[in-house]
Amino acid sequence: MTTIVQLNPSRNVRAANGADNDLVDSKDRDLRSRRAVFLKWLRKTHGWIGLWGAAIGLCFGVTGILLNHRTVLKIPAAQVQETMLQIPLPSPAPANSKEMASWLQKELMVDRPASRERSEPSKPVAWGDKTLKQPAHWTITFSSPQANLQAEYWVGNAFVTVKRSDQNIFGTLNNLHKGNNVGIPWVLLADTLAGSIILLSLTGVILWTQLNRRRMLGFGIGLTSLTLLIGFAMQELM
Repeated sequence: MTTIVQLNPSRNVRAANGADNDLVDSKDRDLRSRRAVFLKWLRKTHGWIGLWGAAIGLCFGVTGILLNHRTVLKIPAAQVQETMLQIPLPSPAPANSKEMASWLQKELMVDRPASRERSEPSKPVAWGDKTLKQPAHWTITFSSPQANLQAEYWVGNAFVTVKRSDQNIFGTLNNLHKGNNVGIPWVLLADTLAGSIILLSLTGVILWTQLNRRRMLGFGIGLTSLTLLIGFAMQELM
């Protein structure tokens, strides 16, 4: 007796297509899962970076506005109080500008060494139809974000003239923003803020493109911003 087995080609084809579809669906699910994990990690990174730079970023934002308006549309928030005095020299008087700087640091109780020392030698100067000899001139500067002290001494005088400029809180914050007379720790801290702003910009763009389907609108906003930046910069430089 002969047994005849009939094969169903269409069923086999459907089974093969089903297996292929399952494979495609599996790959698609893996891709979506990896994308979801990446976006979750990116959102957390974006948030932590923003939290790190929030306080110092607020300070730099406020002082950035003040500095931007220091000449045009001036905002007179930063104020300077100036005082001047003459200090008698000890006996014997300092022999050079370095000794003068060391003595002034102790006498004025300054917590940091002089940021600048300048010594001009004696030289002849014209005075009407005569030529006179101008004595040597020393200039010593002590600087910090809060205050600036400048001492001037003409060699031969019995005193040194000191001019002090004290900043208010906004002036101090402006100096911190500009990095005037600050130490290495503050410079490195400000560098981390600058790096944070760069990372926030990059991660923000990536998040927007991945989570928002209106990409042409985002492209238009970004292109407009870049065009205005280049246009206004070129206008100021010309």
